Amino acid sequence: MSVYSIIIGSGKYIPNLVVKNEVFLSNSFFNDKGEKILKKNEDIINKLQEITEIEERRYLDPDLNTSDMAFYASEKAISDAGIDSETLDYIIVAHNFGDIRHDNQKSDLVPTLASRVKHLLKIENPDCVAYDLPFGCPGWLQGVIQADYYIKSGDAKRILVIGAETLSRISDPHDIDSMIYSDGAGAVILEGKSSDTPIGILAHKTRTDTLTQAHYLKMDISYDPDFKDNTLFLKMNGRKLYEYALTNVPLVVKQTIEKAGLTIQDINKVLIHQANAKMDAAILARTFKLFEVEVIPEKIMPMSISKLGNNSVATIPILYDMIVKGELEDQAIHSGDYLVLASVGAGMNVNALIYLVP
Repeated sequence: MSVYSIIIGSGKYIPNLVVKNEVFLSNSFFNDKGEKILKKNEDIINKLQEITEIEERRYLDPDLNTSDMAFYASEKAISDAGIDSETLDYIIVAHNFGDIRHDNQKSDLVPTLASRVKHLLKIENPDCVAYDLPFGCPGWLQGVIQADYYIKSGDAKRILVIGAETLSRISDPHDIDSMIYSDGAGAVILEGKSSDTPIGILAHKTRTDTLTQAHYLKMDISYDPDFKDNTLFLKMNGRKLYEYALTNVPLVVKQTIEKAGLTIQDINKVLIHQANAKMDAAILARTFKLFEVEVIPEKIMPMSISKLGNNSVATIPILYDMIVKGELEDQAIHSGDYLVLASVGAGMNVNALIYLVP
């Protein structure tokens, strides 16, 4: 009998404020040289929607923060798992910017968001260790990978892993890329289970490239040269990031599938970070090509980006919860299914994980 990490509960928090593409018709957009973009906003928005498939996204209410979303998602995951929160051995919160107030765009990281979540959950147990994990968009998946190590080592039996982000508060309103970003949180409870056959997390792999790629995503001032102050916003080199993802994500996914002793034909679902629909489709196609398989099964890659946008570390856990709760049309996860979870983001980091549904 070996110990495997399985998901026993999940939850999410999706903000109430729906922001449709039309909201950006009145924005003034500039390029990275500080030059005003003269193309009509309607054309800019239509092109972005064509590439990303984003029709709308969610923004957090002004009176709430990232740690609040993490707490709400955690409550739902704990309830879904039917466990006592005092039995948690770890709380891992993946994020990149901490709490950012609606009226103050400076990151607030003390205490950690994990400590804030533990406080809000009213957990007394001092052996429940709470810490944060900043790892770019792959942060939540890396938290799951770390949790798997803890469980398999015997150090932990139950772990809460959360991904929460409020990208709307660090996006430059004068940068076209700001239309991609959104807010949200997702969480899962992982538990160790003894089994004489493999179940749950079977394999995972992570890589980091920094030699020339470290600053494809970075913080910088507004593209508007007349912006009121030197507030730092999230900036990305979209072309370089796209090329990096297409080169490296399929490779890491292939290596992880093979590490689990499987092939691409064994995989039932691919849950990939919801960054850009066109990019995700290209990653999937290239992954199948690496296995020399031409026909991609229909509905193998569920998508949520059209309605929820890109909320970084929260995209995969939200997507997973939507599927298992029956909230995504024509999508379901069944016992015996092999899942691939994969992400790419700032660092640059890529990770992937194979999960066999118990």
